[in-house]
Amino acid sequence: MIDRLTIFGASGDLCARYLLPGLAALRAAGHLDDRFQLTGADRSDWDDARFRSWAAAQLDRHADAWSADTRQAVAAAARFSRADVTDPAAVASAVAGDGPVAVYLALPPALFSPAVAALDRVGLPPGSRIVLEKPFGEDLDGAVELNRLLADLVPEDAVFRVDHFLAMTTVENVLGSRLANRVLEPLWNSAHIAEVEIVWDEHLALEGRAGYYDSAGALKDMVQNHLLQLLCLVAMEPPISLGERDLRDRKVDVLRSVRPLTDEDVRHRTRRARYLAGRIDDHDVPAYVDEHGVDPDRRTETFAEVELELDSWRWSGTNFRLRSGKALGGDRKEVAVHFRPVPHLPFGHSGEALPNALRFGLDPESLTLDVMGTGSRARTLAPLSLTAQLAQPDLPPYGRLLLDVLTGNPALSIRGDEAEEAWRVLTPVLSAWSRNLVPLEEYRAGSNGPVSTRSGDGGA
Repeated sequence: MIDRLTIFGASGDLCARYLLPGLAALRAAGHLDDRFQLTGADRSDWDDARFRSWAAAQLDRHADAWSADTRQAVAAAARFSRADVTDPAAVASAVAGDGPVAVYLALPPALFSPAVAALDRVGLPPGSRIVLEKPFGEDLDGAVELNRLLADLVPEDAVFRVDHFLAMTTVENVLGSRLANRVLEPLWNSAHIAEVEIVWDEHLALEGRAGYYDSAGALKDMVQNHLLQLLCLVAMEPPISLGERDLRDRKVDVLRSVRPLTDEDVRHRTRRARYLAGRIDDHDVPAYVDEHGVDPDRRTETFAEVELELDSWRWSGTNFRLRSGKALGGDRKEVAVHFRPVPHLPFGHSGEALPNALRFGLDPESLTLDVMGTGSRARTLAPLSLTAQLAQPDLPPYGRLLLDVLTGNPALSIRGDEAEEAWRVLTPVLSAWSRNLVPLEEYRAGSNGPVSTRSGDGGA
C-alpha cells in the first residue's frame, strides 16, 4: 500500500469536500496510520501551516462524522508545496520523497495533458500511481492524446481514471440484483425490458462552479462519464468475475455496441436546454447566463438528454435514455428499468395495469420494485411499490476510491480504451450541437425541465 499522496489543485472544492473527508474515513477505519503523508500542491501562496489550518477547517466542515482526533491526524499529516503543474521543477518538489507516490490531479481537464507531460519530464518512483478526475480529456482526440502521454509515464494498471459513481454501493446493488437473483437475470433483455432511464436531475444550480461547468456543460459533466458508466453496469453481459480485466472488458463491450448517431439521430434523440431565472424552495435563482463567471456566448447547456440504442443480441429493441439537469424543481437520481406490459389482462375494465419497473435509487441509495396488486374492491388493480433502503457503506465513495488507489485495485477505475469509447459515443452529439442542429431550449429554475420532456412534465 502506498503511504504518500500528492494532490495537485489542493485548495479546490474537490479536495475540500471529498478528498479530505475520504482520507478521514480511511483513517477512522484503520486503513491509514502515522506513516501516511499528504502533500497539497497548487499555485496558492501558502506554507505548511496555512495549508494545515485550511485542511483542518475543511475537515471540521465536511467530515464531522468522524472524530476530532481523526480529523486532526489527517491535517497534521499534511504539507504544502507551491507548484504550477506545468513547471517540471515545481512538480518535482511536490512529488519528492521516499518510495512510490500516488499523484491525484484534482484539476480542470484542460490541465491534465500539461501536468502529465511535466510529471513525465520529472519521472515518478517505481510503483507510483496517477489519478485523474472526470471528464477524461475534453473530446475524443484529447482522450487519445492523454492516453498516449500517460502510457509514457506509468503502466496502464497504475492509471486511475476515476468516477466516484463507481465507488457508490449502486455498483454492487445493480450487479448483485442482476446476477445473484434467478428471478431477474432471465428477464434482463429486450424481450422483457422496453426502456432503461438513467437520470440525475438535481435542484442545485451552478453553486459557484462556473469556472469548470461553463466549459463543460451537462453533457460532458454528467452524461459522458457518470451516466455512461451506469449504462455499462446495467447493460453488460455477466462477467466471469468482478476482477479488473473481466469487469472492464464487459463494460467496453457495451460502449462498442452503442449504435453510432447520425445528424438526423441527434436531432430526434437528443435535447439540450439551460435554465432561466426562477425560484427553488424558498430562494430566487438567477438565470444561468447571469451567474457569475458564465459566458453567455458559449451556449452551455444545463440540461441534456440522449437516447441510445445498443446493437447487441441482448438489447436490440430496448431504448436507453440518459438525462441530467440542474436547477430543477426536485431531485430525481435513479436508474429506472421499465418492463414491457403483460400480454393479456383478465380483469376487464376494472383497473389499469401499469408496467413493472425496478428502480435503483442513487442518492439516497435504495431499491424499489413497482408492481401491480389488488385494489380495495374485488378484482380491481392497484399499483404497489416495494422499497428497501440500503445499508450505509463502510466508506463513502471517495474513501473507497482513495483506498483502491492506495492499494492498487483498478477494477472500478476506467481503462484507457473505455475512456475513448465513451467519447466516441457522444462525439456526434457534440459535433451536431456545436453546429446548432439541435435548438438550445430554456426552462425555469424550479420547474421540471424544458416543456414536453418525455421523462417528466414540462415546466418552462
